[in-house]
Amino acid sequence: MSRRILVTALLVAAFAATASAAILHDLTGRWQLAVVTDNGTGYPILELKQEGDMVTGSYTSNAMGARTISGRVYGDTLSFTLSPSGAGEGMVLTYTARIVTPDSLNGYVDFAGQGGARFTGARQR
Repeated sequence: MSRRILVTALLVAAFAATASAAILHDLTGRWQLAVVTDNGTGYPILELKQEGDMVTGSYTSNAMGARTISGRVYGDTLSFTLSPSGAGEGMVLTYTARIVTPDSLNGYVDFAGQGGARFTGARQR
């Protein structure tokens, strides 16, 4: 009986540790990105809402207009994709970032397999 209790306690502790490791950061808020490409630097705005490890929100830039995003936070990593425009046009962009501090990101954006760019992000307070 005590062995069963010990095994159950260890499983509960392992599950709790895994769940807490997945959600180390709350990225909800407004972020200013700097996306550095061969053609110059763009400064899109990212509005994030995080619930658990899932993120949703909007991405607005001069080059791409407004798009919705969806993604996930796991540990110190944020990844999200931009939807195509409302007309279904445009490429799907995939962002992957390391969460450097609660208010800063750095990472890489993949332009649907057609190249990519480095970016940084700062939370606006």
